[in-house]
Amino acid sequence: MKKLAEMQVGESIKEVQLEPVSRLDLIKYAGASGDYNPIHTIDDEAKKAGLPGIIAHGMWTMGNLAKLFTPHFEEGFIQDYSIRFKGMVFLNDVITLRASLTEKTEHQLNFDVAAVNQAGNEVIKGKVVYHQYQ
Repeated sequence: MKKLAEMQVGESIKEVQLEPVSRLDLIKYAGASGDYNPIHTIDDEAKKAGLPGIIAHGMWTMGNLAKLFTPHFEEGFIQDYSIRFKGMVFLNDVITLRASLTEKTEHQLNFDVAAVNQAGNEVIKGKVVYHQYQ
């Protein structure tokens, strides 16, 4: 595996494709996060809210996006993480996580990050500032 410090501007971290979103994923996340909004776990409640079905918690998707950097925990840490929610994630969606290096200084790497569904639509777009240990 290539170290982040070896990357050049314009290169990307190897994409990660998640398993299809399951109801159990969202139930577990509700318990872990304390976000029990029923639009994330109960079909009828999601439909009452005008949704076609249950949707994943936005923070579930955001948390998964950080997985791109988990293999590099010995090299540094995410110093700043900002995202914009662009679309909903539904049951059985297959999400692909992406990050490309946009700027590099001695101890800081800036990445554009995105989570994209199986139709190629971005559901999250953002930036990560990764601080490298000295």
